[in-house]
Amino acid sequence: MSSATEAGVSPLLLMTVLHNEAYKPHHPLLERLWQWWKAEAAFGVANMHRATFEQVRRTHGLSERWSDLRDDPAFAIHAAALHLRDLDRRLPERHVRRYTRDELLALGYNAGERNMRAFALGVPPGPMARSYLRRFRAHRSRAAEVLADGDGSHEATSR
Repeated sequence: MSSATEAGVSPLLLMTVLHNEAYKPHHPLLERLWQWWKAEAAFGVANMHRATFEQVRRTHGLSERWSDLRDDPAFAIHAAALHLRDLDRRLPERHVRRYTRDELLALGYNAGERNMRAFALGVPPGPMARSYLRRFRAHRSRAAEVLADGDGSHEATSR
Protein backbone atom coordinates (compact mmCIF):
# COMPACT_ATOMS: atom_id res chain seq x y z
CA MET A 1 0.00 0.00 0.00
CA SER A 2 2.05 2.86 -1.34
CA SER A 3 0.31 5.68 0.56
CA ALA A 4 1.18 4.07 3.88
CA THR A 5 4.77 3.44 2.83
CA GLU A 6 5.20 7.00 1.57
CA ALA A 7 3.75 8.41 4.80
CA GLY A 8 5.81 6.08 6.98
CA VAL A 9 2.87 4.33 8.63
CA SER A 10 1.97 0.66 8.83
CA PRO A 11 0.04 -0.52 5.77
CA LEU A 12 -1.91 -2.82 8.08
CA LEU A 13 -2.91 0.12 10.28
CA LEU A 14 -4.09 2.14 7.29
CA MET A 15 -5.95 -0.76 5.69
CA THR A 16 -7.65 -1.63 8.98
CA VAL A 17 -8.75 1.99 9.47
CA LEU A 18 -10.13 1.97 5.91
CA HIS A 19 -12.09 -1.19 6.68
CA ASN A 20 -13.41 0.45 9.83
CA GLU A 21 -14.52 3.50 7.85
CA ALA A 22 -16.41 1.44 5.25
CA TYR A 23 -19.71 1.64 7.13
CA LYS A 24 -21.38 3.94 4.59
CA PRO A 25 -21.45 4.01 0.79
CA HIS A 26 -18.60 6.02 -0.70
CA HIS A 27 -20.00 7.08 -4.03
CA PRO A 28 -19.28 10.71 -5.01
CA LEU A 29 -22.94 11.42 -5.85
CA LEU A 30 -24.20 9.96 -2.57
CA GLU A 31 -21.60 11.96 -0.64
CA ARG A 32 -22.71 15.17 -2.41
CA LEU A 33 -26.33 14.43 -1.46
CA TRP A 34 -25.31 13.61 2.10
CA GLN A 35 -23.40 16.91 2.30
CA TRP A 36 -26.50 18.77 1.18
CA TRP A 37 -28.32 17.28 4.16
CA LYS A 38 -25.39 17.41 6.59
CA ALA A 39 -22.94 20.14 5.58
CA GLU A 40 -20.04 18.93 7.73
CA ALA A 41 -20.28 15.27 6.76
CA ALA A 42 -17.06 13.30 6.39
CA PHE A 43 -15.84 12.68 2.84
CA GLY A 44 -13.99 9.99 0.97
CA VAL A 45 -13.25 6.33 1.53
CA ALA A 46 -11.48 7.28 4.76
CA ASN A 47 -14.36 9.42 6.11
CA MET A 48 -12.29 12.50 6.82
CA HIS A 49 -13.95 15.54 8.34
CA ARG A 50 -13.21 18.99 6.98
CA ALA A 51 -11.34 20.28 10.06
CA THR A 52 -9.08 17.24 10.07
CA PHE A 53 -8.44 17.54 6.34
CA GLU A 54 -7.64 21.24 6.61
CA GLN A 55 -5.07 20.49 9.30
CA VAL A 56 -3.48 17.78 7.13
CA ARG A 57 -3.59 20.09 4.09
CA ARG A 58 -1.80 22.90 5.93
CA THR A 59 0.75 20.60 7.57
CA HIS A 60 1.69 18.86 4.33
CA GLY A 61 1.15 21.67 1.82
CA LEU A 62 -1.53 19.81 -0.13
CA SER A 63 -3.08 21.76 -2.99
CA GLU A 64 -6.23 19.65 -3.19
CA ARG A 65 -9.48 20.63 -1.48
CA TRP A 66 -11.57 18.77 1.07
CA SER A 67 -14.25 18.09 -1.54
CA ASP A 68 -11.64 16.27 -3.65
CA LEU A 69 -11.70 13.46 -1.09
CA ARG A 70 -15.08 12.26 -2.33
CA ASP A 71 -14.01 12.03 -5.99
CA ASP A 72 -10.50 10.62 -5.62
CA PRO A 73 -10.16 7.49 -3.45
CA ALA A 74 -6.37 7.38 -3.84
CA PHE A 75 -6.10 10.96 -2.60
CA ALA A 76 -8.44 10.21 0.33
CA ILE A 77 -6.24 7.26 1.30
CA HIS A 78 -3.12 9.40 0.99
CA ALA A 79 -4.63 12.08 3.25
CA ALA A 80 -5.61 9.41 5.80
CA ALA A 81 -2.06 8.03 5.79
CA LEU A 82 -0.62 11.50 6.38
CA HIS A 83 -3.07 12.06 9.23
CA LEU A 84 -2.09 8.77 10.85
CA ARG A 85 1.57 9.79 10.58
CA ASP A 86 0.79 13.10 12.25
CA LEU A 87 -1.07 11.31 15.04
CA ASP A 88 1.85 8.92 15.48
CA ARG A 89 4.23 11.83 15.98
CA ARG A 90 1.98 13.21 18.73
CA LEU A 91 1.41 9.94 20.55
CA PRO A 92 3.56 9.50 23.64
CA GLU A 93 6.16 6.75 23.31
CA ARG A 94 5.02 5.26 26.61
CA HIS A 95 1.37 4.37 26.98
CA VAL A 96 -0.88 2.00 28.86
CA ARG A 97 -0.37 -1.61 27.85
CA ARG A 98 -4.00 -2.39 27.23
CA TYR A 99 -3.73 -0.82 23.74
CA THR A 100 -1.22 -1.31 20.99
CA ARG A 101 0.24 1.74 19.30
CA ASP A 102 -1.86 0.98 16.19
CA GLU A 103 -5.01 0.74 18.31
CA LEU A 104 -4.28 4.13 19.86
CA LEU A 105 -3.63 5.64 16.43
CA ALA A 106 -6.92 4.22 15.16
CA LEU A 107 -8.68 5.67 18.19
CA GLY A 108 -7.00 8.98 17.40
CA TYR A 109 -8.22 8.78 13.82
CA ASN A 110 -11.75 8.26 15.11
CA ALA A 111 -11.90 10.36 18.28
CA GLY A 112 -9.21 12.99 17.72
CA GLU A 113 -5.70 13.61 18.93
CA ARG A 114 -6.62 14.91 22.39
CA ASN A 115 -8.71 11.83 23.13
CA MET A 116 -5.99 9.53 21.75
CA ARG A 117 -3.47 11.05 24.13
CA ALA A 118 -5.91 10.67 27.04
CA PHE A 119 -6.51 6.99 26.17
CA ALA A 120 -2.74 6.50 26.04
CA LEU A 121 -2.53 7.79 29.60
CA GLY A 122 -5.24 5.40 30.80
CA VAL A 123 -8.47 7.40 30.48
CA PRO A 124 -11.09 4.86 29.41
CA PRO A 125 -12.71 5.46 26.01
CA GLY A 126 -16.42 6.19 25.81
CA PRO A 127 -18.96 3.90 24.14
CA MET A 128 -18.38 5.16 20.58
CA ALA A 129 -14.60 4.85 20.82
CA ARG A 130 -14.93 1.40 22.40
CA SER A 131 -17.17 0.34 19.53
CA TYR A 132 -14.63 1.69 17.02
CA LEU A 133 -11.85 -0.24 18.78
CA ARG A 134 -13.89 -3.48 18.72
CA ARG A 135 -14.48 -3.07 14.97
CA PHE A 136 -10.79 -2.21 14.44
CA ARG A 137 -9.75 -5.42 16.16
CA ALA A 138 -12.33 -7.43 14.21
CA HIS A 139 -11.25 -5.96 10.84
CA ARG A 140 -7.53 -6.45 11.45
CA SER A 141 -7.37 -9.99 10.05
CA ARG A 142 -9.43 -9.07 6.96
CA ALA A 143 -7.17 -6.09 6.31
CA ALA A 144 -4.13 -8.38 6.61
CA GLU A 145 -5.68 -10.77 4.06
CA VAL A 146 -6.27 -7.92 1.60
CA LEU A 147 -2.68 -6.77 1.99
CA ALA A 148 -1.40 -10.33 1.58
CA ASP A 149 -3.14 -10.50 -1.81
CA GLY A 150 -0.54 -7.91 -2.76
CA ASP A 151 -1.75 -7.14 -6.26
CA GLY A 152 -1.81 -3.39 -5.59
CA SER A 153 -5.40 -2.90 -6.75
CA HIS A 154 -6.85 -2.63 -3.28
CA GLU A 155 -5.62 0.84 -2.41
CA ALA A 156 -8.30 2.68 -4.35
CA THR A 157 -10.89 -0.09 -4.70
CA SER A 158 -11.02 -1.94 -1.40
CA ARG A 159 -14.22 -0.21 -0.37
